[in-house]
Amino acid sequence: PVAQVRIHYEPELELLTVFWQPPRKQQIVTELGDGVLLIKDAETGEPIGMELLSYRPNDDRFDSVSVEMGRPTAVT
Repeated sequence: PVAQVRIHYEPELELLTVFWQPPRKQQIVTELGDGVLLIKDAETGEPIGMELLSYRPNDDRFDSVSVEMGRPTAVT
């Protein structure tokens, strides 16, 4: 199945939120530094999204954010 990524940008707050899984009622947020927040399922600890604080279009922090989804594939 193809993951549905939801991106929400609030320019007045300079807040960009990205979810690659549905938001949970019980979720925890961990600050990774430089205004990057990781959103995780509170029960499983699985990353489900992220927020960028003080975001503006062409933000160079995307160069340092890497999210891998799915299972690694073996190369034979």
